[in-house]
Amino acid sequence: MNTEKNTIRLLGATQLIVFVFGVTGQRLLTLAVGSGSISDKLVNISNNLTLMRISNLVALIESLEIVVLGVLYYIVFNTKYKIIALVALGLYLAEAITKAVAKIGAYALIPLSQEFVEAGAPASSYFQTLGDFFLNGVDKQGYDIHMLFFSLGGILWYYLFYKSRYIPRVLSVWGLAAICLLSIPVLLVLYNPDFDFIPVMMLALPYLPYELFLGVWLIVKGFSSSAIVSESAKTDTNEV
Repeated sequence: MNTEKNTIRLLGATQLIVFVFGVTGQRLLTLAVGSGSISDKLVNISNNLTLMRISNLVALIESLEIVVLGVLYYIVFNTKYKIIALVALGLYLAEAITKAVAKIGAYALIPLSQEFVEAGAPASSYFQTLGDFFLNGVDKQGYDIHMLFFSLGGILWYYLFYKSRYIPRVLSVWGLAAICLLSIPVLLVLYNPDFDFIPVMMLALPYLPYELFLGVWLIVKGFSSSAIVSESAKTDTNEV
């Protein structure tokens, strides 16, 4: 009983940590890179090396926390839904690996930006080509791919929440609907990296408060023995 409650509360805490680190890392990256042409961005990075390094470190820590999150989800669901839980865990592991590998591009921008400034910020040179490759070809594309794995894994985890009734079904439906809506801009950007997805990103808004709310709910509520017994009795005993 206490082990189950501790596991679900740890799951909630990890969910919050991933949410906070994800938002913080992206915000720091945006501040470090700035806007404008690739030349402007390289200059901005060279002027904000500390922010860039911190954003990369936060992203790597987030990748580790994603692995922990996936393992905790698997512990919760593997007894009754082993196959689906295993697939979802694999998707979260792929998400974490993709995000970590994508940071190679962000790390490469640090020395590149310094060399660019030291060279006098030439208007047309290989610096811009490499900068665009590392920023948009590696870091951004890697982020977009990691979002695909995140969306697919989230759909499976929230489906298992719905099936198991471990959380109120209204929360499960909210999660499923929100993650499916979020998948639309993710797929559009993967199909066309130049797609103007800002209007479509409105579809992602329902998910933003969900991840935060779910983490808090899991920490506060946990599982009660009576809830597990009564709700588990309503679920199918066969694996889905």
